[in-house]
Order: sequence, then C-alpha cells, then structure tokens
Amino acid sequence: MMDAYSQLKESPMQVKNFTGTSTQEVLARIKAELGPDAVILSNRSFRKGGLRCHEVTAGIERPGGIQDETDHAIPPGWVDWHKDWMQIKNHIYALMKPALNLDQLSPRQRVALEYLQREGVDDEVLLELYHKLVAKPGLSVLEPLDAMMPVRPWSRRAWQEQVHILAGPFGGGKSASALRMALLLHEEDPELKIAFVNVDCVRGTGRLVLRHWAELSNFAYYEAPDASSMRKALSDCADTDYVFVDMPGLERSATLMQQLSALGIDSIGAATHLALPPHCAPLQTTTFLTRYKGTENSSLVWTKLDETVSYGAMLNVSHMSGLPVSALSYGPGLRGTLGTAQSSLIWRLIFKRQLPGENAPIPGMS
Repeated sequence: MMDAYSQLKESPMQVKNFTGTSTQEVLARIKAELGPDAVILSNRSFRKGGLRCHEVTAGIERPGGIQDETDHAIPPGWVDWHKDWMQIKNHIYALMKPALNLDQLSPRQRVALEYLQREGVDDEVLLELYHKLVAKPGLSVLEPLDAMMPVRPWSRRAWQEQVHILAGPFGGGKSASALRMALLLHEEDPELKIAFVNVDCVRGTGRLVLRHWAELSNFAYYEAPDASSMRKALSDCADTDYVFVDMPGLERSATLMQQLSALGIDSIGAATHLALPPHCAPLQTTTFLTRYKGTENSSLVWTKLDETVSYGAMLNVSHMSGLPVSALSYGPGLRGTLGTAQSSLIWRLIFKRQLPGENAPIPGMS
C-alpha cells in the first residue's frame, strides 16, 4: 500500500525539491517558480560544507487537474491534509513572530507594521515586509508596499484592449463597476463607441439595471448567454472601441477559464478584471482567486469600498494573486464613484480609511 507521499507523486501534481541557505530564500523561489498556490509537502534542515541548508519539497496541481476530492485523480484525504497543512503553516508563523526584533525598525516602521497586523494583513505578508525594512534601515514603509501592491490605473492609455471582461461573485458589484468604468472612458472621450454584452441573462434585477443604464448612456447593449450569441455580439461590435462583457458569478466547482471557453472567448486577447469586495472571508477569497486564475491582462477592481470597515485584505489579495489594481469602486451612484487606482489613494484607504476623493495626507508615512 502506498504512503501519502507516494500517492502525491502519482497524483496530477508537479512535485519539486528546493534548497537554499534560508527558509525565506526557499519560499521565495517556490512562489516564483510554482506560484502562490504551491503546497509545502515536507521540509528539513542539514549542514553542507559547514553551512546550514534548508530543503523544502513543494507541489502544485498540474494543468488539467481537478481540485475536488471526489475526483479519483486526487488521493483520498487530500482536502483534509491541505487544511491541516494550512493550520500548521499558521502555527509556524505564530512561532516566528516573537523572534522578530521590532527594535530594528524605526518608530514609524514599527507603528505601520503593527497597524497592518490589526487590519488583518496576513503573517506571510508582514514577514516579507519586515525583512525588506530591516534590509534597508530608514526605508519608507510605502516603498516596499508599492512593490507588493502594483497598480495599473484604469484609463484609455493604460488599457487599450477592445474587449474587457468583468468577472466576480454574484452580488460583488461587477455590473456597477463595469458601468462606472465605461462612463469614465466616456468622460475622457465622448466620441468613443462603447457596448455591453451581458452573459448573466437569468437574474432579472441585474439584467434590467445594466440594460437601463446602458441605454441611458447611449451604449449598445447585447445579451449573449451562449457561444453563438457571443460570436454574433462581438461581430456586431467589430467597430466598437470598447466592449464590456459582464459575466455571471461562477456556479459551484466551475472555473472562469471553463466559463470563457464555453463562450468561445478564452483566447481573444481580452482583458479580464476581477471585481471583488474586500470584506470577503479569507478562505472564500483564496478559493475565489483559485477558481478565477489563468487569464492574462488581468486586474483587480475593488468594489463596495464604502461598505467595508477594514482594508488589510486588499494587500493579502495582491500578494496572493500578483495582479495590479486598476480601479476603486464605491458609493451608491454611478458617476463620480470610481477612482482610477493610484498608490496614494490605496494607502489612504488602508491606513486612514479614506475613500477616493478624501485627499488628506498620511501622517508619518513619508
């Protein structure tokens, strides 16, 4: 009978050993090569040539694998094993915290780190930030944070793709965000031709609102619940400057790539924007990102910011996904309620809880 590790090697996973002089170095290589979804299978320390080395075995599901324990390609108990590992990982970070010498940080750096911890920023993110600050004494906290949360502001200049797909959970604010993004482009250039293609043709309320506002704004409106109607809609929009495709939320166990493939738009070079409110539970957010990954030219659109009381999760999601933030959506109306992503706006939001438009400086953060 095979042991658990042998079963893993036979499962649809890519398994690889990584060796380095520090745990941080090895984890960074794992993340760079296998991505943020890699799972640690084992680790050990040893001495070689008088130096202490660390070896970590990590694995990630190969393309085509199914993340469902009911699929026989995954060993029985895999889901429970993964949950157990996540608990162990959290305990490891808890044990590492007392070893962090916060006295090595300046008062401003220490206050910022402690604030981010209270705001729900993951220990993994805090440790990375800590090591970057220690490596460069006197460094502004915002400098490494800018690198950890990249931005690609929503504008004609930065986003020249014709087709823009808005995806996200049901009720996550993607339809309103799509309309706000279109209206912002229209303000830049009133001569732009803009169209909406609604894939979510079942739910009545969202469908009627999208159609109503599209027609009021003189945007073309199409409904495309299947591949044939999508082909026709995109053909009719051949001369349109911007086409916004409003996707429905994913059904249970489905992925975004499966959804796009069924519509025949998985390889048309569209930009995909993930509309996500920052008040989702951590496990839900992690699952969401796993099911929505795989698309290029993507960004994060943060929604419902006015309904959120803590914004630390935004930094966690950027760290997990590596996606740039393109827009910040907030408020009940459609006009004047979308901010193009800027680092200064994001840090005011996280550190001062100020929505875009409230432009007070961040004391002590320069």
